[in-house]
Amino acid sequence: MHVLVTGGAGFIGSHIAEYHLARGDKVHVVDNLSTGSRENINGFLGNARFHFDEADIVTWEGLDKAVAWADRIYHMAAVVGVYRVLREPVGTMATNIAGTERVLRAVESGGWSPQVVLASSSEVYGPHSEPRLSEDDSLIIQSGAPLRWNYAISKLADEGFGLAYAREHNIPVIIARFFNTVGPRQTGRYGMVVPRFVQRAVANEPITVFGDGEQSRSFCDVRDTVAILDRLASMPDLPNGEIVNVGSDREISINDLARLVIDVAQSQSPIDHIPYKEAYGAEFEDIRHRRPSLDKLRRLTGYEHEWTLESTLADLIRRARAQNSQGEN
Repeated sequence: MHVLVTGGAGFIGSHIAEYHLARGDKVHVVDNLSTGSRENINGFLGNARFHFDEADIVTWEGLDKAVAWADRIYHMAAVVGVYRVLREPVGTMATNIAGTERVLRAVESGGWSPQVVLASSSEVYGPHSEPRLSEDDSLIIQSGAPLRWNYAISKLADEGFGLAYAREHNIPVIIARFFNTVGPRQTGRYGMVVPRFVQRAVANEPITVFGDGEQSRSFCDVRDTVAILDRLASMPDLPNGEIVNVGSDREISINDLARLVIDVAQSQSPIDHIPYKEAYGAEFEDIRHRRPSLDKLRRLTGYEHEWTLESTLADLIRRARAQNSQGEN
């Protein structure tokens, strides 16, 4: 199979590339390296079945040719991370929306119908109070939405484009709403909580929790996420434009996450709390609870997760310590 991964040098995208290379597929990655890293794909560059283009998906001249080659497209390219979203509100909207529409337009005009997996986000649910978020729930976008919600709006627009192209042009599109994916290669540089906590715990430095820490999330290992995406994309009878939550439905508060990281790492790190304004340099409205309903995912795929949060954290801590040891030598 020929697999095109936009944003394929990023955290999730590089794992998708690795997964398909391990299966013997040919993989073409495009990434402008604004968020992704060449280090994430260095191990693939010597593989004859792997090709990399450093380019921006919005302007890349090779898009039409790559789309015509692909049997499956994972569209992962996007501006991500709270820090970047707050700092680059225009770029977030423009890149995420224009990039998605350009990919879909290339598929439609190419006369070939590869399977398209569009990366969306749990952020589209907005400030919901439901204990579990289901794919058919109403989505909440606040009037005069602050910069905090630009990412959610851009992802909702991406979903709209995906549904429109699926219905009007019969393009096989799957929309995956990700819930807090974590694992190897994720960086805390743009505000992701797990890599920040792990690095601090390994160094026995204070772990900084934003806000009161009682906000809760559901974390899913990227290796489960990638396997789920493949399972969904491999289903021959899945309707075009299907929207599916992808994640874990185990919920944990950020305070408890910090304590769990400390426990797994056997760390001496204290836990500090700071206001959101101090953390982000701006007023910030956080989501208090975010837990997906996985009823549809389980009904469609029967998938059982292989990674618990504890096993993921143990793996990340081991990797962080090994990397630190190499840096000291």
